[in-house]
Amino acid sequence: MATIVSLDPRVTRMEIEQDPGSAPEPKAELDQFPTFEVFHQERTGAHHVHVGSVHAPNADLALLLAKEQYGRRGQTVNLWVVNTRDVVTMSAGDADIFATTPEKTYRDVGAYMVRNKVEAYKKQQGEQKS
Repeated sequence: MATIVSLDPRVTRMEIEQDPGSAPEPKAELDQFPTFEVFHQERTGAHHVHVGSVHAPNADLALLLAKEQYGRRGQTVNLWVVNTRDVVTMSAGDADIFATTPEKTYRDVGAYMVRNKVEAYKKQQGEQKS
């Protein structure tokens, strides 16, 4: 079966089949419970942070296990559990998506010599007062 060839090399690397009617076969069932990723919120308004994983037969039990495993240590106001199979990731070969255009040092604070100008201004003001 032919794959899609795109001007974007990332699309070509994914080797997507041209015939959308042929769906990939589902993975075989494992002999263990599915994995759920656990995210913890320490205080209201804070970001959720990934703290680990739990194995459970369903999301409700995963939430209960996450509470027992990760919610009893320290402050916790909220927990999220997400089935690991629902997490979408990028491959290392797609790192070029984060590459930026040529150096733009004018966007960095260090590119501006404000401190030198402020010190020169203070020196000038000190000389004028003398």
